[in-house]
Amino acid sequence: MKNYQPIGVITAIVTPFKSDLSIDFDSFEKLIEFQIKNKVDGIVVCGSTGEGATLSIKEKVALFVKAVEVAKGRVPIIAGTGSNDTQATIELSIIAKESGVDALLLVAPYYNKPSQLGLLNHFMAISENVAIPQIIYNVPGRTGVNIQPETQIEIAKKCKNVVATKEASGDLEQIMKIIKNCPKNFTVLCGDDSLTLPAMLLGAKGVVSVFSNFAPKQLKTITELASQGLFTKAKELHYKYLDLMDLCFIETNPVPAKAILQEMGLIQAFVRMPLIPIDAQSLEIIKQELRKLKFIK
Repeated sequence: MKNYQPIGVITAIVTPFKSDLSIDFDSFEKLIEFQIKNKVDGIVVCGSTGEGATLSIKEKVALFVKAVEVAKGRVPIIAGTGSNDTQATIELSIIAKESGVDALLLVAPYYNKPSQLGLLNHFMAISENVAIPQIIYNVPGRTGVNIQPETQIEIAKKCKNVVATKEASGDLEQIMKIIKNCPKNFTVLCGDDSLTLPAMLLGAKGVVSVFSNFAPKQLKTITELASQGLFTKAKELHYKYLDLMDLCFIETNPVPAKAILQEMGLIQAFVRMPLIPIDAQSLEIIKQELRKLKFIK
């Protein structure tokens, strides 16, 4: 089970909607093909960027199935099945496995605020009940709970199916502690685009990215240079695209990313409430940067 090692650029793909806010599966297929064409190393479906919080179980399963069908084994499909209910997470994870996905992304249980022991038990229960590679997703800014480095290491040791962590705490010291002490067959992935290069310098093996929704080739180049130890060249590109990476969060993700994808003609930028369309002023700032970098004319 731990033979699967997620590395490189893994895109946390958006879920495109039609004007009636139903899923736009045609655009979803085009986005996946765009990612594969630009040689990403994996695609997360129904994560935070995919607006998983406002998708029904039926919609999530339909997206898992569609992604697997489109990918045809050309790129790993990772299903975002985590929730704040351990049993519900297990049930959806089993369905995702049956849908043919390659791995699961499991967000820390939000709202409940479990203890560190509770977090360990949560991940152990999923691992024991679902025989598929699993990735911890630690994003305290969204969940209200931080999976401490010691807890993540314990999860990695005790859960045979847990192969990696997506570390979106924004804390490089925490990332270092995990990298230093984790088992050899456990991968640390950066969860913040702007920290990808420094995290890889410290030993991370890649990133689960928002930026790569519209800039997969650019981010892939940065990670390849970093993995080859060519940090001077990687740093040049990092700073070239840093402002645009940051603009992905000028408003709540994935609102800016969807706006960018619309400007590039790939989707319509509809989001489900409680998210709302991007502010005109924010959009103009983004468009100026896109023109500067020649993403749009």
